[in-house]
Parts: sequence; C-alpha cells; structure tokens
Amino acid sequence: MLRSRVAYAVVVLLCGCQSSPTGSEAAPASAAVPRLPKTAGEPLLSRTRPLMSTVFRIQVASPPDDAENVVRDAFGEIERLETVLSEWRDGSDIFRVNQRAGSKPVKVGDDALRVIDAGMDVSTWSRGAFDLSWAALWGLYDFRPDSFKIPTAEDIQRRLALIDYEAIRISKRYSTVLLKKRGMAIGTGGIAKGYALDHAGAILRGGGVENYMIFGGGQVQVHGRRDGRAWRVGIQHPRKPGSYFAALESTGASFSTSGDYEHAFFDADGRRWHHIIDPKSGRPARRSMSVTIMTAEGIYADALSTAAFVLGPKKALKMLSRIAYPAEAVIVGADCRVYLTPKAEKRIRWNVELIDGRLPNCTP
Repeated sequence: MLRSRVAYAVVVLLCGCQSSPTGSEAAPASAAVPRLPKTAGEPLLSRTRPLMSTVFRIQVASPPDDAENVVRDAFGEIERLETVLSEWRDGSDIFRVNQRAGSKPVKVGDDALRVIDAGMDVSTWSRGAFDLSWAALWGLYDFRPDSFKIPTAEDIQRRLALIDYEAIRISKRYSTVLLKKRGMAIGTGGIAKGYALDHAGAILRGGGVENYMIFGGGQVQVHGRRDGRAWRVGIQHPRKPGSYFAALESTGASFSTSGDYEHAFFDADGRRWHHIIDPKSGRPARRSMSVTIMTAEGIYADALSTAAFVLGPKKALKMLSRIAYPAEAVIVGADCRVYLTPKAEKRIRWNVELIDGRLPNCTP
C-alpha cells in the first residue's frame, strides 16, 4: 500500500559493514553527511567531524545550554576509541593482537575485549557469515575508484584458511586475546563504529542531552524526540541513489545498514563487485542488496547487518528469530523483494508502493 511521503529526521546513506580488504584504510566513496530538510520546529544543534574513515554527525534537538561542550566530549570519545580499535594504527590493541597472531595471548583493554567478545557472539550466531578474522583478505581487493582490483581464485584460496573465528581465543579473566594461526588478523570495520555510537550516546545522555541523533558511516543512533515526535530513520533505495523507500521510527534505538551500492564497481562483463565479502568464499556476497538492522545497541546492529547481508534474506530472518538478542530487520533481497521481521512490519513507514512484494525501479 502506498503511504504518504514522510519527512525524514535522519537518513542512512552509507553501508555499515566490514572495511574493504584493500590493505589501506581509505576514506569511504561518499564521505558526505546527508543533507537534512529544514523544518520550522524546535532548535537543532548539528556538528560534524571526520573520524574512523568516515564523517560523524551529532544532532541535538532542543539543545540544553551546555550541549556544545557535551557534543565535543562525545566526539572526543569516538576519537579515543579509534586509537584503540583501529587495526591500522601502530600500537593499538587490535594492531598488537594481529601482530602476534600464532604466537601468544595479548593483553588488551576493556574496549577491545568488549568489541572482540561481541564480534564473537555474532560470528557464532551467524555461523561465520560475520567473521572477525575476515581481515586475512587485506590487500586482495581494491575498491577505490581509480584502482579497482579483483584477486584470482588462487590468491583467495590461500587466504581462506586464515579466516576462522573459532581460532580466536578470549580470556575475560586475564583480558587477553589470542589468534591461534600465524597470518590471521582481526578487522573491526564491521563493529567498531557501532560501539563508538554506543559510547558517544552514553556521554550525551550523561551530560543531560536527551534528544539526539548520531550518524556515522551507515550507523545511526537516536534517543528522545525531535519536534515532539519519534526520530525517523530513512532506508535508502539500493538502486536509486538519494532515494529512500521507507523509514523506521524510534525514540531510542541503533540502526545499521549494509548495502552493495557503496565501494562498488562493475567489471567488463557488467558484474557488480562490492566490498561486503562472504568470509566463506572470499567473494562479494550476492544474496542481498541491502540490510537495515534495528537493535538497542550499535555494536550489535553494526555486526548483525553484515551477517544478515551475507546470509541472504531467508537465512538472516531465521538467524534473527533464533538468537536471544532482540533485533529487527528490513532486507532487500537480490531479486528486489523486501523482507521484514514482525516488529519491523509495525514500525515501518513506506514511501513507495511495493509491486508483488518488490521495490519499484529496482534491477537485480
């Protein structure tokens, strides 16, 4: 059924998924923060900062007097987490774990331990569709516009043996992490941004900021209200840039979108290559166009959107119904058909009319 066109308080532009295995931490293809519609409602404080190889935006509705300082502190926390969780930064906890793969356990701080532990949860729930050790594929692909590169089957095969989340050992008692195989590597690109949103949100609420939205690289967290109503998070049409086919409403949730439309290129045969890699094949996952996950915590929304994308609609819905952690999903399959979890069906606000359950203007 066609619903009335909604005015979005925030939009999900970039896919929140594991970093592309290029071997360098390149900025996203579109680092632009979404332009939001001007409204005649309550005051809105909006600030942006480039962090974690993307652009973060924090918006505060009806900002209290000290909101500027609190927002600055929230950005500072994201920056701190980047220094701890980036696999690219020499001396970070994740860098040190990777450096000693196949050697001995590495003592890490609470943040790295939490992120790796949550990543192991999703790796287990998805049976490896999300795998923290995907980073063994670094350097094989290059999705930058001027230097696209596709690895050979032989190159991929040599690396696949190093992708094995079951070979990651965590000791909560001693705060250590061990990668059992030499050459293994953990990548936090599919989970760290969500964790950063959780921490930034906690700082905002602790500083008296109750009505806010945080956006960062396909991750969104909302709390409270704007203009007296719930925040609306738009879901991008995977084949129509800048167009949003629906929105989800919430007064307190985290969202993550993974899609095949970012960091993507077409080869000479017209085949799409994108950066969401299936850890079992080493090739781009082909069962979905986009997945939007809504949960209480950004850390799980981030990882689950990647897992669900790789699994494909039917297996993803089965996984979400099986796990104890509550999560809702809007999934666009490779055939343009839209799949929803039960609670998402109640929260979604359509902006288009589906045709036989499929998105209009959508080409597989």
